[in-house]
Amino acid sequence: MNTLIETVKSPRFEMKYFRFGSDGGEPVVILPGLSVGSVTDSADAIVYAYQKLSEYDVYLFDRRSDIPPVYTIHDMAEDTGEAMDILGIRGAKIIGVSQGGMIALDIAVNRPELVDRLVLGSAASHINEEMKGLISNWIRLAEEKNGAAGLVGSFSRAIYTKEFRSQYKDAIDAMAQNTADEDLARFVILAKGILDYDLRPELHKIKCPVLVLGARNDKVLGGDSSAELADALGCESYIYDDYSHAVYDEAPDYLDKVYSFFKK
Repeated sequence: MNTLIETVKSPRFEMKYFRFGSDGGEPVVILPGLSVGSVTDSADAIVYAYQKLSEYDVYLFDRRSDIPPVYTIHDMAEDTGEAMDILGIRGAKIIGVSQGGMIALDIAVNRPELVDRLVLGSAASHINEEMKGLISNWIRLAEEKNGAAGLVGSFSRAIYTKEFRSQYKDAIDAMAQNTADEDLARFVILAKGILDYDLRPELHKIKCPVLVLGARNDKVLGGDSSAELADALGCESYIYDDYSHAVYDEAPDYLDKVYSFFKK
């Protein structure tokens, strides 16, 4: 497999994305979470993992390539919405995980015409002090000299279960070794963009069907964040018992729940 990485170009920015599934099918947009490197580097693995959705016309958007020094969640949502405009995507089923879920929530509030259904994985409506402390520590690690090892270690311990880290130890170690200074600088800007995020006053504007998926042992957002978000939205939800933040990568039935929700 050799997934084609394409670029959306607007007068303001460029954004990488890739596309798979059925050309002409209903549009699905995947918005990934905060990552140490570009998610497009894992395009082949993502396409393979998401074959359950191959009947749809699936787009996965990275963040913009030329990230400004200050880049908030709302800024990310505006740019993603503009990228969807350029590609002619309307009424999409959007899957947002972690930071991507925050972006998806902002799009649903401010660009409701872009969203048909919304899946929010390990997402939150705001950042509490515990979350802020963890993210601030990641920023500190990334800003240290030769900070890749410390950042990748802390990041992976927070988002993955012990069993997953053991199974993919070599890949995690390779990520630390291959993380460049520009990757760390990019991570810092994207992570800082989360710190003042609070969409609670605007959640009532979301009218589309929503599914919230989370984990009770989420070490990033806290075990109650997904349930609180579902309660605030009055929507369908499922909270896993045996996973951490990256339940979207680990739970074998995760995409089954997404697919069933799309078919309702």
